[in-house]
Amino acid sequence: MPVLDQEPSKGFGGRDGLPKLPLPALKDTLDMYLRGMKHLLTEEQFNKTQHVVQQFGAPGGVGELLQSKLMERRDNKANWVYDYWLSEMYLNNRQALPVNSSPVMVFPQQHFKAPMDSLRFAAHLISGALEYKTLLDSRALPVDCARGQLAGTPLCMEQYYRLFTSYRLPGPERDTLVAQESSVMPEPEHIIVACKNQFFVLDVVINFRRLKERDLLTQLDKIARMADSEEEQLPPIGLLTSDGRTEWAESRSVLMRESTNRDSLDMIERCLCLVCLDDASGPGLNDTTRAMLMLHGGGVAKNGGNRWYDKPMQFVVGADGCCGVVCEHSAFEGIVLVQCTEYLLKYMIGSPSKLVRAASVSELPAPRRLRWKCTPDIHKLLASSADKLQRQVKNLDMNVHKFFDYGKEFIKKQKMSPDAYIQVALQLAYYRCHGRPVSTYESASIRRFQEGRVDNIRSATPEALAFVKAMTDGKLSTDDTEKMEMLRSAITAQTKYTILAITGMAIDNHLLGLREIARELKMEKPEIFKDEAHLISNQFILSTSQVPTTVEMFCSYGPVVPNGYGACYNPQSDHIIFSVSSFRESSQTCSAEFVKSLVQGLLDMRDLCNRCNYDSNPAQQRQGQTLETHTQTDTNWQNKTPQRPTDLTKKQQTLPQIVLKTPDQTKVEAQTQTSSQEEAQALKDGKKS
Repeated sequence: MPVLDQEPSKGFGGRDGLPKLPLPALKDTLDMYLRGMKHLLTEEQFNKTQHVVQQFGAPGGVGELLQSKLMERRDNKANWVYDYWLSEMYLNNRQALPVNSSPVMVFPQQHFKAPMDSLRFAAHLISGALEYKTLLDSRALPVDCARGQLAGTPLCMEQYYRLFTSYRLPGPERDTLVAQESSVMPEPEHIIVACKNQFFVLDVVINFRRLKERDLLTQLDKIARMADSEEEQLPPIGLLTSDGRTEWAESRSVLMRESTNRDSLDMIERCLCLVCLDDASGPGLNDTTRAMLMLHGGGVAKNGGNRWYDKPMQFVVGADGCCGVVCEHSAFEGIVLVQCTEYLLKYMIGSPSKLVRAASVSELPAPRRLRWKCTPDIHKLLASSADKLQRQVKNLDMNVHKFFDYGKEFIKKQKMSPDAYIQVALQLAYYRCHGRPVSTYESASIRRFQEGRVDNIRSATPEALAFVKAMTDGKLSTDDTEKMEMLRSAITAQTKYTILAITGMAIDNHLLGLREIARELKMEKPEIFKDEAHLISNQFILSTSQVPTTVEMFCSYGPVVPNGYGACYNPQSDHIIFSVSSFRESSQTCSAEFVKSLVQGLLDMRDLCNRCNYDSNPAQQRQGQTLETHTQTDTNWQNKTPQRPTDLTKKQQTLPQIVLKTPDQTKVEAQTQTSSQEEAQALKDGKKS
């Protein structure tokens, strides 16, 4: 099987016609690095760092040598940072995937009245996934395009083609992202259904014919009955995939000693996706508990073993209506997950299930249960994996909060970018809780370039710090006008950095490239990468991401450091969904306190805007309220996506729990869809949103 962790294959919507990722000037990156770190360091730390950085960037120095090597690399590769970034971000990471790495989409609560209802939902979902895969296979998925003054600028589509064709193979030191396409092996035509910790092969193509939804339901019903058979219950092998990557690699090598296990692993690793039919998890389901259950399955006592975390797409359908998707993140970004998931939910609304009962088709072969030969060694490994997953379950501190006081429309009326505004609010919340600024990560898509993935928007700017200090100093020394100026200055700084990031001119990928090229050249690690400031700059205590949706669902993920927060947000016109995570083992963090501070900050920022608006010209205020603003992330995806010829309005009663927004509210690519010229113009006009 081809390996994807070096360089993806050239293909439709891939590198064709797209520019290469630029390489920023060394001086620009070093200057930005110093400016971005000064307020996060002590004076002594900064003085040392400044000296180290000056030495690194000196004429004829190490920095210039490494930069010249990176320039050569840029000439010779489609994307000079891709394989460095993939290894650094994912494949070298030894942490367990659940909570630490794999984000989830949490669907609206479903209300199943009988067991067959959840199977019907699953059959409908599988049917939609197969339809989407048909679009991918026929290259019929339209290329995402940026909007604005450079409307029509295509975005790299390669991530989409990994949704159903890749697999993260564990390794003792480094994982491998494997592509399933092969001229030797046939295309996979099966999915794996997990039910009661057992794994079943569901062939979705039989005798060259794709199974209809009714047949899928018949097969799922058979699987549910087979899983109930007590005599044939096998150990929950899926638990091994929830362990640390090195531990799972070792366990997998033990499993591989038996031919039965090798066959089962092969079927899972080559499947299109997983569908996890979960048991009910008990009473008290709310947004927060559903997010937690989606992230870790509730541990061994619930559905934690009913997973296979190496697969990019795991669709979870709970008997209690707790549904969503678990995503292995190395193959693609959140936007691809959102696009696919929204297609599926809209498909389910637009082509309602006509099923009354399962088909009684005797000629359908029974689904096959995957067998495992478990030695005492494997049982020990399973017990160890179960214990570690249980610790994860106890450790996760989750808080999903729907903020209903206002949404992005109010922010747009202030002629501010909703994303930048929320980022400043997150800085204020952290400062209120902890009294200091910290390195902050906000993912910025660079899909306008060949093989583009992401870079980092460093939201903890000096301007944001000045604003949050003014809002929290407890003195009346700063009047509202000054605070408002500081807020606008913070939003402008955030917007400018966003422009740099989405146009490939931010610092994180560049510094990573310089470090990795030095390692490849077998040089001693340059001092700049041994300096304490470099460690601090990469300890992302606040890890944030905007994941907007048009369907009423939300994204969640865990923190990336032990004393950090994961903060995902979904801005809607009149409300904002926040999903905040932290670890209970850290005495420094508390998700509920963070959310409380976040809410207070958002209210304080609104009140500040209102007071300043009240004092300004009322006519101007009225004009501002009707101003049409461009949004950085809007794309009319619904207008581009092939729609099934069905009347959406007539058939929404099928899934009343799934709520659709209007097309003009569609948000697609956080930090990608606007050209730098459009951003610059919007910034100049005060219209950036």
